[in-house]
Amino acid sequence: MLLKTVPPAVLLLALVDHVLLLENGLLQKPPMGWLAWERFRCNTDCDEDPKNCISERLFMEMADRLAQDGWRDLGYTYLNIDDCWIGGRDAKGRLVPDPKRFPNGIDFLADYAHSLGLKLGIYSDLGNFTCMGYPGTTLDKVVQDAQTFAEWKVDMLKLDGCFSTPEERAKGYPKMAAALNATGRPIAFSCSWPAYEGGLPPQVNYSLLADICNLWRNYDDIQDSWRSVLSILNWFVEHQDILQPVAGPGHWNDPDMLLVGNYGLSFEQAQSQMALWTVLAAPLFMSTDLRTISAQNMDILQNPLMIKINQDPLGIQGRRILMDKSYIEVFMRPLANEASALVFFSRRTDMPYRYHSSLAQLNFTGSNVYENVYTGDIISGLRAETNFTVVINPSGVVMWYLYPVRKLGMPQQ
Repeated sequence: MLLKTVPPAVLLLALVDHVLLLENGLLQKPPMGWLAWERFRCNTDCDEDPKNCISERLFMEMADRLAQDGWRDLGYTYLNIDDCWIGGRDAKGRLVPDPKRFPNGIDFLADYAHSLGLKLGIYSDLGNFTCMGYPGTTLDKVVQDAQTFAEWKVDMLKLDGCFSTPEERAKGYPKMAAALNATGRPIAFSCSWPAYEGGLPPQVNYSLLADICNLWRNYDDIQDSWRSVLSILNWFVEHQDILQPVAGPGHWNDPDMLLVGNYGLSFEQAQSQMALWTVLAAPLFMSTDLRTISAQNMDILQNPLMIKINQDPLGIQGRRILMDKSYIEVFMRPLANEASALVFFSRRTDMPYRYHSSLAQLNFTGSNVYENVYTGDIISGLRAETNFTVVINPSGVVMWYLYPVRKLGMPQQ
């Protein structure tokens, strides 16, 4: 969650203490998993809504689905708790979960996740309170809370920034990185810091951030609507010259959760979000009810070629390379072995559009093979100078996995 504060017109970096680099070796590829917030929010009424409240039961049932329905084997391994799990602090000042909703404790939940081959993520906030008003991790509690999370065998921490000052964030995020390191347990660190400073230099030093955090939220929270998806995409594209170079193995820009499977997106829009997040090398955190998700939405999220592209070992974030007057945009992401991902995205709302181009117009050379990521169609020997046509539905995408033709027409693997 993100409660906006206005960054001061001073350079906050001078407040940053000497930083012990995170150096945990984690998240060499964008993380994938499930996160509770967008779908289940802060529903704590387990008497009225026992199946959907933020509780041990909910996370165990989602863990079962991740393990049994193919998600884990495709790479969706993180099971992430968000806000509203905290019950308070004990006599020693340690965070404790709500005893009614998490009767066996977070360490039990971590053990359960690990027994299924999953990893557990948890949430805290660098302020007096979390965004929803639960006890926060103030500067004097950073070390203690990091130790608590490590003792619980947590695998990822999302540290939010509600009810904190810019000065507290400038001290607290580096301090938490050092504290997580000091526990000796590999805990991936997700930071909301840049989103609270406007997401851009000079208030945000992305070189410093990459030494502190494994991933970071840059911009507004996503809501369950196409308008929200577009607002995030627009911001990322507008600032791609700043954002694209700072992403890579171990440190990722995070445009927020996938909405696929919820209520706000059409089928075409769901396909578009998945493709655009993939070309942006974004973390793939689903936030939907895996117990009731439709087969159609599962197909979008479990597309093997899409996941292969998202998890490409080079870890290069893609960018928009063309914006056509017909309201068609083209995105490109460089991939390993001289391959590329191309996304043809329509901002039109009227009717399917026949978009004409050639690979040469998109700065490709030679003869290429392309595979349509959603249909599976494969065309070999498409020469750069050959014109082609793609038909893109309103708010939809056509996505290609493109690679050079090798000897005997076989792609390099």
